[in-house]
Amino acid sequence: MEKKNIVYFLTLEDIKDKNILYNHIYANEKSNFYLSDDLSKDFYINQALCGFISTSINLEDKFYLVPEMQFEYAILDFENLHISKKVHKLLNKNEFEFHINTNLSLVLDNISKFHKTNWLTQEYKKLILSLEDYIHQNIDFKIFSVELYDKNTKELIAGEIGYKINSTYTSLTGFSSNNKKYNNWGKLQLVLLGKYLEKENFSFWNLGHPYMQYKFDLGAITYKRKDFLTRWLEKVSKILILNTQILMLLL
Repeated sequence: MEKKNIVYFLTLEDIKDKNILYNHIYANEKSNFYLSDDLSKDFYINQALCGFISTSINLEDKFYLVPEMQFEYAILDFENLHISKKVHKLLNKNEFEFHINTNLSLVLDNISKFHKTNWLTQEYKKLILSLEDYIHQNIDFKIFSVELYDKNTKELIAGEIGYKINSTYTSLTGFSSNNKKYNNWGKLQLVLLGKYLEKENFSFWNLGHPYMQYKFDLGAITYKRKDFLTRWLEKVSKILILNTQILMLLL
């Protein structure tokens, strides 16, 4: 890998090289952020498969993906899903419609609307949209849009984007209306998503960074990189799992 400033420049060849992946990325306890100018579908899916969660950045007028091999991850096992009293009330009122993968573009537009400054740039949105119906020949990967509508007005109130790999689901980013009428609908969307993933026999939910209280309120637990990768690799890839014992020795 070629060093660039304070992060490493990452290529598809790097992450497909098991020596680099295991000995220089997974085992590197000082680095977590990487840069890549590879906007191909194959690179994005493979970096996700390896456990990176990618945001983006513009440097000197050039767009880069920023795959992060996090030091810690928030993981939710569905038996730990917590439903607050306020969300219980919303569930009982049943004034919502919950959908998966019916309007990815609308969810992306609303995320940009509610988060004026964020890493979900036009370039990143274009990449996500290109993956919507894409089928990888070797990896069970699918982009998800999660949507919560007001049943009466049909307005999209809360939602998120993420992806599944085999039996895992990873959240990327989302939004929730700031209209007081819809207080706690963001939490409602998360609970409904958790219940959906459990019903569909997902193994666990990767919520990304363990720095936001709502994730713990939902029932997530913090996993160090080593412990996360041990669970992750077991579920996402028959090829990568062959190296899990090596990983245990390295970290």
